[in-house]
Amino acid sequence: MKIKKGDTVQILSGNDKGKKGEVLEVIPKTNKIVVKGVNIRKKHIKPRKQGEEGGIISVECAIHSAKANIVCPKCGKATKIGYIEEKGEKVRVCKKCGTKIK
Repeated sequence: MKIKKGDTVQILSGNDKGKKGEVLEVIPKTNKIVVKGVNIRKKHIKPRKQGEEGGIISVECAIHSAKANIVCPKCGKATKIGYIEEKGEKVRVCKKCGTKIK
């Protein structure tokens, strides 16, 4: 996957189109990512122990990685990712401005 944990991404489609957020979790087996503040759902929690409260909490759910593009740190635009080989290592680069992405 071209998207890594800690990257800033912009959502391309869906209810949260245009939102930006940090990637909290990457699930390569299903090609999904969890983004902070995006695709928020309500989860009902049952009290498990005596004295503990139940309730409804907000949880970020996974979205498909194809619905998000990485935001380039230099040009600030949502962009596709390319790879170049530098000293025997693959390095991610912005397709728009050519800047290396950590």
